[in-house]
Amino acid sequence: MSKNKFIAYENVFDESTLKGLFKLRAQGYYDEIKSPIKIGKESNVFSVTYKKEMRIVKVYRTAANFKKMYRYMHPDPRFARVRGTKLTVIYAWARKEYRNLLKAKKVGLNCPVPYAVHKNLVCMEFIGGSEPAKLLYQHKPKKPRVFYNQLIKEVKLLLKAKLVHADLSEFNILNFKEKPVLIDFSHAIDIRYPNYKSLLLRDMENLVRYFNKLGLKLDLDEEMARVLAVN
Repeated sequence: MSKNKFIAYENVFDESTLKGLFKLRAQGYYDEIKSPIKIGKESNVFSVTYKKEMRIVKVYRTAANFKKMYRYMHPDPRFARVRGTKLTVIYAWARKEYRNLLKAKKVGLNCPVPYAVHKNLVCMEFIGGSEPAKLLYQHKPKKPRVFYNQLIKEVKLLLKAKLVHADLSEFNILNFKEKPVLIDFSHAIDIRYPNYKSLLLRDMENLVRYFNKLGLKLDLDEEMARVLAVN
C-alpha cells in the first residue's frame, strides 16, 4: 500500500507512525490496511489483512492527552519509572495495552490476542466475521442475565491475572455471538496500584447500571462481593 493511501485517512498518520506501520508490515504482522473501524481522540483502529484472515492495528495518536495517560500510568508499579517526552509516555501506553492483553489471555480471558507492539502501534486479533463485532451498547444481548454472568466470570479472571480493567462499560465490551469480549486494555492496572478497588468499583457500577436498564435487579454491594469472592 502506498504512502499516499495511508495519508488519505484524514491525516491520521504522522511520519513516525507511517514508518512504524511500514515496519510492522515488513516484519510480517499484516499485509494491507483495509479500512478504519474507529477514529477517536486517543486512538484510531484499522482493520488489516493477514494472509487469509483479518487483524487490527490500533494507532495511538501522538497528539493524544499524554498528561492524562501519565497520571493514570505512573502509580502502576510496572510503569512507575516512565519519564521523558510526550512520545515516551504514549509509547509506554501502547506497551501497557499489549502487556495487559498478554496477561489477560494467559488466564483465558475473552479478549483480543495481541501480536505485536511498536512505538504507538498495537497489532491484535480481529473480533468479528465479515464485519467487526459490535459494541455492547450497539448490540444488546438477547439474554441479559446470561451475558452478565459471563461478564462477571471475565472480571474475576482479570483479578486472577492481578489486573483490573479500570475503564469497563458497554462502550468497550464487544457482543460477539452473544458472548462478551473485553477490549481497550490500555487503562487496565495492576492490583498493586493504590486504591485499585475503587477502580474495580467503578467498573462494577457501570455494569450494574447498564444491565439494570435491561431489566436486571442487581445490587452493587452484592455484585462487588461476588467478584471479590474466592472461588
